Amino acid sequence: MARVCDICGKHTITGNKVSHAKNHTRRTWRPNLVKVKTKIGGTTGTLKICTRCLKSDFITKKV
Repeated sequence: MARVCDICGKHTITGNKVSHAKNHTRRTWRPNLVKVKTKIGGTTGTLKICTRCLKSDFITKKV
């Protein structure tokens, strides 16, 4: 399973960690994803969405 938001498409990105001595090592930043049950086309389904999409009410949670 990929670490991708089903709503906005946010995904893992890579870059360099830079120390105080300016040493560069590779690292990754992962999105903050949560599994949420929601209504999709009349049926209940589970989506992996980032917390920013959850906070901005792109979907309605099914309780």
